[in-house]
Amino acid sequence: MNRPSNVVNVDAIGWEDSKRGMRYEVRRKRLAMAAGAPKLGCSLTEVPPGKRAWPLHYHTANEEAVFVLGGAGMLRLGDKEVPIGPGDYVALPAGNEHAHQIVNSGAVPLRYLSISTMNEPDVTVYPDSGKVGLFVGSAPGGNPAQRTLYSFLPIKSAVDYWEGED
Repeated sequence: MNRPSNVVNVDAIGWEDSKRGMRYEVRRKRLAMAAGAPKLGCSLTEVPPGKRAWPLHYHTANEEAVFVLGGAGMLRLGDKEVPIGPGDYVALPAGNEHAHQIVNSGAVPLRYLSISTMNEPDVTVYPDSGKVGLFVGSAPGGNPAQRTLYSFLPIKSAVDYWEGED
């Protein structure tokens, strides 16, 4: 039987690996993208022991959620640290009070579903490093080839509205 294109099996989707320095390592399978869902993101995500998935961040236009399938981790939520494990569901609405980061604090891979709205444009703020990310044409986690503006800038690089307009 031929399955419709919006029905995918996780085993048919390849892993995307991302590693940066000694602290960040993550792999994911973009389930929603493979099933053709442009407005809702969902990825199967794995973080190795001792690693972090992404820097501490929050979105201004998108909500995220995490559902932990296996392993043990620590959710940085602003200045709090909350242990997370199998069966935990975390809702992360847009806004600075929901700045978050997931760290694998266990001895086995931390496995979870990452779910998000896919609104664009989105400004993503990174409080630890003092930068912002701009995403236009495709939301964070969306298709990079569709982006018409994609940039990371220091928050302090602001200029006057009229600068360069003489």
